[in-house]
Amino acid sequence: MINMINVQKAKPGDAEQIQKVLYKTWLDTYPNKEFGITVEDIEERFRNRISKKGVEDVRDRIRNMDKNSSFLVAKENELVVGVCKIRRGEDSNQLGAIYVLPTYQCKGIGYMLWEESFKFFDIRSDIKVEVATYNEKAISFYEKLGFIDTGKRITDDNFNFPSGNTIPEMEMIFKRK
Repeated sequence: MINMINVQKAKPGDAEQIQKVLYKTWLDTYPNKEFGITVEDIEERFRNRISKKGVEDVRDRIRNMDKNSSFLVAKENELVVGVCKIRRGEDSNQLGAIYVLPTYQCKGIGYMLWEESFKFFDIRSDIKVEVATYNEKAISFYEKLGFIDTGKRITDDNFNFPSGNTIPEMEMIFKRK
């Protein structure tokens, strides 16, 4: 049973919980035999991010966000159960993906984060999101929101792992025009 969920702008004090949500959702979502992405790859990626310094880096990013960026959190009481980083722009808005703890998924929390994100974006610009090509759950979620596959495929060096493998991504777009 889930208690009341509140979506709000992240505060520096949320940084440690944000990193834990990202770590747990990545472990649940991204290991993939076909693409050679292992649990060890994910653990290595987060080794520094969940460290004291990694958490402090996130605190600093939250403190220093410009007016065109925001980090949203979904909280059950004081527990962060979902996160979303967003950026608005004149040419396009960027949804940095919505992450919800596995035990809280399919309960409307992702949609709540989307609704709050939507209020933040520039209404004249399309909204883009990049999704792992094999993350069928996320692809289906974004399609239900009205996103369509642009056909663009992305290999981002930020997603290179010690194994040498990379998460393949696709671009999806929510058209405003």
